[in-house]
Amino acid sequence: MQETIVDPRKTTSEEHAEGVRQAQVLFKLNHTMPYTDEYNALLRELFGDNLGEGGWVMPGLTGVCFDRVKIGRNVMIMNNCLMMSRGGITIDDGAMIAANAQLISNNHDLHDRQLLICKPVHIGRNAWVGAGATILPGVTVGDNAVVAAGAVVTKDVAPNTIVGGNPAKFIRSVD
Repeated sequence: MQETIVDPRKTTSEEHAEGVRQAQVLFKLNHTMPYTDEYNALLRELFGDNLGEGGWVMPGLTGVCFDRVKIGRNVMIMNNCLMMSRGGITIDDGAMIAANAQLISNNHDLHDRQLLICKPVHIGRNAWVGAGATILPGVTVGDNAVVAAGAVVTKDVAPNTIVGGNPAKFIRSVD
């Protein structure tokens, strides 16, 4: 897994400008009627070419670094999803992200808390992340896996399994 360290104190003027642009597009998106051409255009502006066809992202989206998010085809992301995307987030085709889920690909260094330790988050094909679940940096949720509502996922989730709890633990296999 690729880990990167980012020092926000050393942000370039271009990086700052891009962050401001994304924050403003995000604000507009969250204040625009869903299922309209205007809403869809704002989604494309926020995610660029990294937004697959046939899915939807509901408003209440929050986070940073949306240019580091890759969303596959037919993905459903429900209301109030938090995407802390500095380390990168990939959501494969057919995945479902329930309301109030948190996808977090960065954390702060224990000694210099201004530094961000970034590790990618990967949500596999047809995976389902339940309401209020938190996926922490460096975690891969395997294809067809289910993360129970409210779970805090600190380790990879094997394909075709169900996990739940805090920290998330194996519950059973999916047939």
